[in-house]
Amino acid sequence: MLGKFFQKPGKEESERVPPGQHLAKGFPVLTYGETPQVSAEEWEFRVWGLAKSATFSWSDFMALPQHEFTADFHCVTRWSKLDVKWTGIKVTDFMGLIELDPKVAQIMEHCYGGYTTNISLEDFLREENFFAFKVFGEDLPAEHGGPMRLVVPHLYAWKSAKWINGLEFLAAEELGFWERNGYHRRGEPWAEERYSNAFGF
Repeated sequence: MLGKFFQKPGKEESERVPPGQHLAKGFPVLTYGETPQVSAEEWEFRVWGLAKSATFSWSDFMALPQHEFTADFHCVTRWSKLDVKWTGIKVTDFMGLIELDPKVAQIMEHCYGGYTTNISLEDFLREENFFAFKVFGEDLPAEHGGPMRLVVPHLYAWKSAKWINGLEFLAAEELGFWERNGYHRRGEPWAEERYSNAFGF
């Protein structure tokens, strides 16, 4: 299995690969439940909670500055893919449209299909984070989270929510789907924050 689909990082790559990870030869697809099928035309994005409520269309997002991003991608299931090339919109550019309550400290990411994952405001607002709608120059396929996903390169990939369609701004931490089911609250790859200590892992 290791030789067919994954490989150990070479000497030049080892500094970029977190502990316990192997390099994927392709781009694996891991999904819990069915894959939502949402067109760009019907996609919409909501903001609520401790923020001025707003709804954004696909064209609203496409009107924001678009950038090319190259980022390494680390899955909690112990594979990494280096130099993934995306096209997307910076989180910081989008957040320029949002009016936040000063009490905001946490965010719940909401997605088509009902998936949720939590992230701190501090982690979310990092300059390298973005909403992706293309990968390797092609429209982001549904199996990889299309038409739009969040990408948070410094955390394990379950925080880079696929099929994202909303942000709920919170004063205190609430746990999302995988966090309620034993995954770590934050998920930092270099610290191997895979699972919650509360579950004995």
